[in-house]
Amino acid sequence: MLIEIRQLGRLSLSFLQKLGSSGIFLVQAIFGKPQLVKGSQLLFQQLYAVGVLSLPIIACAGLFVGMVLGLQGYNTLVKFGAEQALGQLIALSLVRELGPVVGALLFAGRAGSALTAEISLLKTTEQLDGLTLMGVDPLHRIIAPRFWAGVISLPLLTMIFNAIAIYGGYWVAVKWLGVDAGGFWSNMQASVDFHADVMNGAIKSVVFAFFVTWIAVFQGYDSVPTAEGIGAATTRTVVYASLVILILDFLLTAVMFSGF
Repeated sequence: MLIEIRQLGRLSLSFLQKLGSSGIFLVQAIFGKPQLVKGSQLLFQQLYAVGVLSLPIIACAGLFVGMVLGLQGYNTLVKFGAEQALGQLIALSLVRELGPVVGALLFAGRAGSALTAEISLLKTTEQLDGLTLMGVDPLHRIIAPRFWAGVISLPLLTMIFNAIAIYGGYWVAVKWLGVDAGGFWSNMQASVDFHADVMNGAIKSVVFAFFVTWIAVFQGYDSVPTAEGIGAATTRTVVYASLVILILDFLLTAVMFSGF
């Protein structure tokens, strides 16, 4: 019993130590001396690598998620003669829940793992140490552009995901299953509130972007500089980011939509 308590205490202290070091790491990377010209160039490069290159999987997943929602929603609503509410069902499911969560999970799997692997490789090949020897802060040169690129990219990708998914649901509902197009769009417009639904979903995506990118860059920077360390850090990024997304989704949903 005493040994188990000691192990629990050791794990708790280790977790708190990692949490504190990751917080200090993030503050140092974000609030250091700004380099507007060079920093903006690096940011645009990372926006392409993190955001644009993630667009194909976001678009493809959004299309099929919307189509599945259309099929499943129709099969459920038609039993009650309420198939005209399919547009409402698809839109609310996407902007409130599926868009931010699925988009963030895909982003963590594609962009988050890539960020961790890239930074881990830079550390393993001692390029981060080389920057330090040349008087260049790797936190500002390497970490900060990647962090801000992730925070900016994910909300934009989530909006694209939602738009494509709604079109996929429209195609299945109207073009395939024969739902009235006017009823589909009118019910959607009447039920979706910009502030209560769209903005809350956007806030979710921003929060997810912050934590997913934070986890990705810290795991890469804190990795063991070996081949096994790179693989372990990449795995931790996907696992931790996925768990954090689901936990934060519950907390944010409780605050936004449950009146807590």
